[in-house]
Amino acid sequence: MPLDEFRKQINKVDDDLVKLLNERAQIVVEIGKLKNQSGNSVYAPDRESEVLKKVSQQNEGPLPDKCLIAIWRELMSGSFFLERPLRIGYLGPDGSFTHTASLLKFGQSVEYDSLTDIVSIFQEVGNGHCDLGVVPVENSAGGGVIETLDSLIEFDVKICNEVLMTIHHNLLANCSIDKIEKIYSKPEVFAQCRNWLSATFKEAITIPVTSSAKAAQMAAKEENTAAIGSNIAAELYGLKIVCEQIEDMVNNVTRFLVLSNEDAKPTGDDKTVVSFSTGHKVGALADVLDVFRKYKINMTNIGSRPSRNKQWEYVFFVDFIGHRTEEHVAKGIEEASKHCIALSVLGSFPRATEVL
Repeated sequence: MPLDEFRKQINKVDDDLVKLLNERAQIVVEIGKLKNQSGNSVYAPDRESEVLKKVSQQNEGPLPDKCLIAIWRELMSGSFFLERPLRIGYLGPDGSFTHTASLLKFGQSVEYDSLTDIVSIFQEVGNGHCDLGVVPVENSAGGGVIETLDSLIEFDVKICNEVLMTIHHNLLANCSIDKIEKIYSKPEVFAQCRNWLSATFKEAITIPVTSSAKAAQMAAKEENTAAIGSNIAAELYGLKIVCEQIEDMVNNVTRFLVLSNEDAKPTGDDKTVVSFSTGHKVGALADVLDVFRKYKINMTNIGSRPSRNKQWEYVFFVDFIGHRTEEHVAKGIEEASKHCIALSVLGSFPRATEVL
């Protein structure tokens, strides 16, 4: 068949697709009216998970799942716009890794609010100025993000979803590498590039700032200065990529949390995060963990932070598989709380299975 005939076929399919997409959108408009009348949230993580899972199951190729899922994410972004535009707070400025994760998760059709620090994101979600917030919580190489963990203790917001994203760090500057005298970035980023930095620089000073994009902004204005950030930040702030992919671990993934004032409904493949503090007695932490084992609760992560209320008291964070409404999880949490000074469920949400 001649090339022109193939193109005519594509044009016909494209015409049908446009009609079908707008037919879908019209249904979304009606759903939006019902949600507004009932006061239901526009963003439903359980429904998002269900739709994307079905897209993958229905896909018979030749398009890969990742391509179709990206298309459907944009479709859902447009649906949010039609129902009621979502406002999403993220750690700015533009070009930060959190900004990129937010765009990959929620698409181009929602409203984004660039905030200066992680605490501000919690505050804006808590007071209702933002519908959702996106914050980094841990990195596969650098560990937990202290500001996020401390804010989870301080603020009464819920975790309604999570995002996994591959991270590549680049050295950004407008001078040659031998002229660099100081380097800006987030403390966690320096931790993820520690070996490379120590092998490459003997005298350059590393200066921590609130985000990698902020670091790029600052480096663009100062002579003999570099930043560690993304290629998007380099493009946005007029910096050259001096060295690419300087992270110490090849498989460098950051986990982000999606914050909300509402809990997520169960999907059948969920994760729950709890925080708790125990008394000063031998085996106090082991008593709590034994309860989780008793109820066959599979823990995926455990960490701790010093309590701000009392010296030498710690708050523990535990992630485990299952939704808080499942019977064995609910019973486990109830019994575990008897061994704690305080125990809080920070959120149950769909488990992230893809890395963006």
